[in-house]
Amino acid sequence: MEESDNILSILDNYMHDNPDEIAQRLATDFRRRRIEKNLTRAQVAQRAGVAVSNIVRFEQKGLISLHNFIAIVMTLGYTTEVKTLLSQPKYSTMQELLQIRRNSTKKKPYSR
Repeated sequence: MEESDNILSILDNYMHDNPDEIAQRLATDFRRRRIEKNLTRAQVAQRAGVAVSNIVRFEQKGLISLHNFIAIVMTLGYTTEVKTLLSQPKYSTMQELLQIRRNSTKKKPYSR
């Protein structure tokens, strides 16, 4: 990968900073991966146990429930990626990192 490609990739991450744009990007990427695997919407829907209309709405408008999103991306083989999406802490400053470390050692009160 060239340096300019890397810079463009980093800039692209900052360009998608609103939920609607991110949802549409996920939908576009999902559709691309589905077509690469030569799967129809109906096949994905049947394997995921969701209605075809959910996939149509997702691909066209970026709208889908979290449960259905997880189900359809699992049919494409992205189970690990979804399971680990929030597994690592994110921080942008040293102060945030230190706060994360302090909070990770705190005992959480039992709640019902």
